[in-house]
Amino acid sequence: MAQYGKKYLEASKLIDRSLLYEPKEALELAKQSTVTKFDSTIELAVRLGVNPKHADQQVRGAVVLPAGTGKTVTVAVFAKGEKAREAEIAGAEFVGAEDLVAKIEGGWFGFDVAVATPDMMGLVGKLGRALGPKGLMPNPKTGTVTLDVTRAVNEIKAGKVEYRVDKNGIIHVPIGKVSFVVESLLENFYTVIETLLKVKPAAAKGQYIRSITVASTMGPGVRVNILKASALGKVK
Repeated sequence: MAQYGKKYLEASKLIDRSLLYEPKEALELAKQSTVTKFDSTIELAVRLGVNPKHADQQVRGAVVLPAGTGKTVTVAVFAKGEKAREAEIAGAEFVGAEDLVAKIEGGWFGFDVAVATPDMMGLVGKLGRALGPKGLMPNPKTGTVTLDVTRAVNEIKAGKVEYRVDKNGIIHVPIGKVSFVVESLLENFYTVIETLLKVKPAAAKGQYIRSITVASTMGPGVRVNILKASALGKVK
């Protein structure tokens, strides 16, 4: 049985586990029940009615949160020539090609997101074992393998987050910080839910969104009423 600390147990008293809360109230409770001294992340967990073992039921992509993530993101871009200059102008902290690959091969991982132009993937592919387990490998499905490096960097800086269903059929997405006003968290929440609805696999049968929970870092989860979780109230 899991052992919880005093702060967690006290925070849990704010939440009625038998209830399904409306999104705004759930987010307010997630903010109130934070247990850390630092500015915790508010995370959204959505359990989907998909079988991740089947390729046609994978749910993966990226979404730009309208209110941002509250986090300063460091971007590395693998590019040469004009595309490298575009990346630098867009604000990427690290831009390079063979030199950047060599630096990473040496054990350096001083960035949060990696972007690459298509012509660089032959070179970047050598870093698969290093970047893959850390979730840093550029991927066309999430828009991080692209010729439009300016757009990619701008979106990442503005609050672009990736999502991917895990082996248990759950999507975990950060939607802001405890310091955010609830309206900003709510805007990000709805954006993620609407995005997941749009990318529903055709092979998914039955109820697609099974459950929704929000929580702060190391804080107790607050269950959300899925019928109220869409801006249109049409989560199915």
